[in-house]
Amino acid sequence: MRTMNFKNFFSLLMFVLILSVHAQVKPTIYILATGGTIAGQGSTAVVSEYKAGAITVDQLLSAVPSIKDIANIKAEQVANIGSQNMNDEVWLKLSKRVNELLKQSDVDGVVITHGTDTQEETAYFLNLTVKSNKPVVLVGSMRPSTAISSDGPRNIYNAVACASSKKSIGKGVMVVMDDKIIGADDIAKTNTLAVGTFQDPNYGQLGIMYDGKPIFTRESLKRHTINSEFDISKITKLPRVEIILSYSNATSLFVDAAVKEGVKGIVTAGVGNGNITTEMQNALANAVKKGIAVVRSSRILMGPTAQWDEIDDDKYGFSASWYINPYKSRVLLMLALTKTNDYKEIQRMFTEY
Repeated sequence: MRTMNFKNFFSLLMFVLILSVHAQVKPTIYILATGGTIAGQGSTAVVSEYKAGAITVDQLLSAVPSIKDIANIKAEQVANIGSQNMNDEVWLKLSKRVNELLKQSDVDGVVITHGTDTQEETAYFLNLTVKSNKPVVLVGSMRPSTAISSDGPRNIYNAVACASSKKSIGKGVMVVMDDKIIGADDIAKTNTLAVGTFQDPNYGQLGIMYDGKPIFTRESLKRHTINSEFDISKITKLPRVEIILSYSNATSLFVDAAVKEGVKGIVTAGVGNGNITTEMQNALANAVKKGIAVVRSSRILMGPTAQWDEIDDDKYGFSASWYINPYKSRVLLMLALTKTNDYKEIQRMFTEY
């Protein structure tokens, strides 16, 4: 048997040490699963025939074994629901868990699997309540895991790759789908079925995923994460806020019902630049006098709901949402109401966030 000389032994030792160092520097990414189409399962390969949230996170990740090459993966099942059933309780639980994890020095980022129906709302809620600049990435799919054209595995791989990158630090909460990096500040679901449904219609996407790496082309100038004033660490219940749609011949019916139900805030999805019928406007003005916060938004996908336009917001005590759509406006108003009921302060928040 040939004896290994010192030089060969030293070379082998250095090679082992280099491999060990490379193994240690892989980031640790937690995957928190909440269900949705990405965890959907059907009895056939037909896209429309499936049940959302039917498989566990471990089953979901087994379809993407290559993510272990880019990160040390740990996984937890936070919920397993279709995101049409997403609720405040899960939001609070999810945000608190994300904050707990990101405080740990050995955790580099979090990926959250989520249904697409309310993904933009969850992303925005986390954008305002996560207290870390470490990457937080939401990911979903438009097609279930059993579909012949499932987009879930690629989206998960890209989400983990994005959360693993140091370039993603400080970017706020992101959604990664269809090779796009979408900011929570402007995200909107724009198509009921297409895999490219998520867009940033007003500001443009943050960037793209290319060859397993994030390429960023913009950053959010809005307050988020570590610069947010909202703290839900001790909150167990959020104020009730409802959205009321405006349309031709809209009456005060739903405003009156909301007031009677004791809501704390109302967001209007107005026509055009957040406009509402005179009858609805008068009902909302009366709601403000009863201590209910009112924010005007618009049902239109793009463009601002501006102050000082056709409606004198100061006269009625309303706040204008600017570029925040009705669904995310509800999220921001709920958090605002944990701090204040002053419409001027609420207006400041809608301008800054």
